[in-house]
Amino acid sequence: MAKLFLGRPIYSIQDRLNATNNRPSGFDYLRIVLAVCVVLWHVPFLIWGRFDGPNMSWLNPVAFSIVPLFFALSGFLVAGSVDRSQTIVMFLGLRALRIAPALIVEILLSALILGPLLTTLTLKDYFSSNEFHLYFLNLTGYIHYYLPGVFKANKHAFVNGQLWTVPYELVIYFVLSCLAAIGLYRRKSFLLLVVGLYYAAQVVNTILRGTVFVTGFPTGTGVTMAFVSGLMIYRHRDQIAFSKGLFALAVLLTLTLLSVQGGSRFVALPVAYVAVYLGLLNPPRNRLLLSGDYSYGVYLYAFPMQQALIVISPIFSIWYWHALTALICSFVVAVCSWWLIEKPALAQRDRIKVIEARWLKLRNTLGVRFRIFFRQSELQGRTFRAVAPLLRIPPPVEVLNQLPDVAAKHVTPRPVKTSTEVTNVVAGSHDHRLE
Repeated sequence: MAKLFLGRPIYSIQDRLNATNNRPSGFDYLRIVLAVCVVLWHVPFLIWGRFDGPNMSWLNPVAFSIVPLFFALSGFLVAGSVDRSQTIVMFLGLRALRIAPALIVEILLSALILGPLLTTLTLKDYFSSNEFHLYFLNLTGYIHYYLPGVFKANKHAFVNGQLWTVPYELVIYFVLSCLAAIGLYRRKSFLLLVVGLYYAAQVVNTILRGTVFVTGFPTGTGVTMAFVSGLMIYRHRDQIAFSKGLFALAVLLTLTLLSVQGGSRFVALPVAYVAVYLGLLNPPRNRLLLSGDYSYGVYLYAFPMQQALIVISPIFSIWYWHALTALICSFVVAVCSWWLIEKPALAQRDRIKVIEARWLKLRNTLGVRFRIFFRQSELQGRTFRAVAPLLRIPPPVEVLNQLPDVAAKHVTPRPVKTSTEVTNVVAGSHDHRLE
């Protein structure tokens, strides 16, 4: 059991992870549910041209929480991936294998198959259009939503409206990698400080700028902070309770904040706790539904398919036919994507391990050369002290001997302890480790 600052034992998030062998089924179900919710949320947007259809505004707080829940869930799970990865090479490699293959295929299918079939232009004009060429910048994370002559008669001409989150994900992974490389991510207080500064900034922002133009619709800043909140909860998982009461409070705060003007600025923490709590539930696994991770495919392929349905037949402008058909089609394509693209790509993780091994060998070689080079002078020795921690190189004794002040700090002999003192030190160390 973890302990609160008052010393009272609690059943923590870490305890819950231990009870489920670090693999609760709740996260798998939550991903699927959120992907389905994204598809359903796009129905009124694509049919009526706005997210709140007739008599549907009461659903807005729930709808506005979908994408932040996705990012908070990702933050919690990605934090675990960072901890398990021996190097940044492994972490970024695994992220690339998970995200890039299906994304590349979806972009190519949209531009090279869906677009030519549904464009109102001639194929010559379509393929020669600058808009067509710019669309491939999506492969780099620079999002372009339109293809020439495609979906121009629809309420919105977006081909891939769901890709708006991709740049934020890429920036998050890059920044997280940098923080992990320099050691800041490992400091629990750092993420707590980031979240605290964000909330303080939003208080000031609300005072100075008001809430007139702030709705609950998810923004880049909002989803990024939901991700960071998921990271923070993971880093403090042994100190945060896994509690029904806290979950109920977090749900209430989430829905309330997303119902009031400007409240979305402060929703990151409660929405993150909701995502983590639901993910840590462990209902029995459905072998069919959880036979693969289909949520990413549903999220990725559904939007262009929904747009295509509206073009194909007027019947798909009726919301319930549109929703039902879109869900069926997107799941079929997601299953194909998982078994033919995503899972084979993830099977290449052994190649990432080979690259990682080469990087570790190079790093160790550089470490040896640094040791040889920085034995030559006091100035070089001080430089070594600054550089070595970044490469995780233990300082050689020769360098310490060249620096009297450092040598005195690190290698000064200590008085010999009696056997009783040694026993007390060992016992004290053992007790501290168990706390």
